[in-house]
Amino acid sequence: MAAIHITDIEAAINHWREKAPSPDGITLGPELRALAEVYALMVFHHEDEVDEVGFPAKAWAAWMAWYETTIDTPCIAICSTSQGDDECKGCGRSFDEVQHWPAMTPAEKRQTWRRITMEDRAWRFNTYAERAREAQPPTPPATGDDSTPD
Repeated sequence: MAAIHITDIEAAINHWREKAPSPDGITLGPELRALAEVYALMVFHHEDEVDEVGFPAKAWAAWMAWYETTIDTPCIAICSTSQGDDECKGCGRSFDEVQHWPAMTPAEKRQTWRRITMEDRAWRFNTYAERAREAQPPTPPATGDDSTPD
């Protein structure tokens, strides 16, 4: 089984902080409380991953609610594994990960996302990100009273 990384727990906590903020600045909602307990135990035990098996039910439900808000697949519709590459140049997943993606658990998918993000080699993270930035129109210069010549 797959493990859930502490950064995903943090992301889920931040999701719930925004979605259901504390009414009084002290009280935590049930989702936050469940995730905070898992997070605290991870920190206490110096662990950066927790197995999805045995994950407390309330924390799992809160994590899954966050997970449902994330992008499911890293695919950018340029799959070099179909051309024989062991690792897709477009998304960074292995041939097996591409083939078995629909059957993977949410934790397995997040492990894959973390790995390809940390490797930062796939076109998803560089070539197309650069092109998207280049395609944005330039920001016009600010105008104001101090821009008049003396």
